[in-house]
Amino acid sequence: MEKKRLMYDFSQAASREETNAEKYTLRERLFGTVDVEPVWVADMDINTPDFVLKSVKQRLEHPIVGYEEVPHSAYKAQAEWLQRRHGLSVSLEDMFHSHSVVASMSVIIEAFSEEGDEVIVQTPVYPPFFHSVTEHGRKLLKNSLIQNSEGKYVFDIDRLKVMITPKTKLLLLCSPHNPVGRVWSREELEEIANICYKNNIVVFSDEIHSDIVYAGKKHTPFAMVSQKAAEISLSAFGVGKTFNMAGFAMSSVVVQNPLLKEKFEKVYKRVHFAGGNALSHVAFERAYKEGDLWLEELKIHLWNNYETLCELSEEYKELIQIIPLEATYLAWLDCRGMELKDKELRDFFVEEAKLGLNAGISFGREGSGFMRLNFAVSSAKMSLIIERLRNALETLRNKRGKH
Repeated sequence: MEKKRLMYDFSQAASREETNAEKYTLRERLFGTVDVEPVWVADMDINTPDFVLKSVKQRLEHPIVGYEEVPHSAYKAQAEWLQRRHGLSVSLEDMFHSHSVVASMSVIIEAFSEEGDEVIVQTPVYPPFFHSVTEHGRKLLKNSLIQNSEGKYVFDIDRLKVMITPKTKLLLLCSPHNPVGRVWSREELEEIANICYKNNIVVFSDEIHSDIVYAGKKHTPFAMVSQKAAEISLSAFGVGKTFNMAGFAMSSVVVQNPLLKEKFEKVYKRVHFAGGNALSHVAFERAYKEGDLWLEELKIHLWNNYETLCELSEEYKELIQIIPLEATYLAWLDCRGMELKDKELRDFFVEEAKLGLNAGISFGREGSGFMRLNFAVSSAKMSLIIERLRNALETLRNKRGKH
């Protein structure tokens, strides 16, 4: 079947080797060599949209770049995007600027809990979910995700109910989930909302990956699940993942309950987020105003990359399997068939495949035997990744065959 011709070209991308890109500058420190293709940090090796860059160039035609407030038009563009794409109605008065979701999470932990209080995370999960809790002197409660009979990750609702104590104040939700790629259903989220509402637990919903959801699935913002969910939650949204704009350092926190807003704003003002970056304002606004087609075509490209990875996995299924993906551009690789310890597994990818991945164990003990691979790359780079991975898996298979 002939693939649909796209208006945007994702076959090639600019090199980031000579920039300060985190995934490249940290290669030697993290992997012991620069001779690896980095597929770990969750940004894309795909060009940021040209219409975004054009807006920045236009802004730079004015010779002064000083302190600026986030314009209402930027928030309005995001609010219209959330309504158009996800059905979420947001008032501009409920939106707060933040330079990062992790920073927002820290403010929320401080605003809605005290030292010694308990915060629930659902593991395996993005590592700052752990660190943000412990670094603030809170007690971490891990409610591990479980795999059902179909191998699909789901919430352990029974365990969640019994682990809550009077000191449990906050639940950190990753939706869609990083690294397992789940798009939580409305029914699953409603269970979380009901439990937290009953126990006076505030929910912080990190929805930064909500725009990268594939055909057949639909993201449900936590605040839309029910009136109860809206009353107990704060949610984070942004352009970083959607348009490869993490370097603009701009996202937002949506708080609809006036009582939660008052508590959040007290800590938020003390931290002093201010107005952020003048160039980010225009880039943020333009992305949300003009980005629909670009995003739809990006998702087609990403899914093609994912299917290529799945085809390779099928060839070597006794060694590696890919957990079925519903969202994000992060493949969760089940490598337990390789029968390698976690350090050996990491070394295999670095030394044999010459690929720098995230070790699954870094997402929690539930990630032991897994690896996370970022496939948000150009078609040309994806071909290189597949070639390196195939050669490494073939070598391992041959070694196993000789024993």
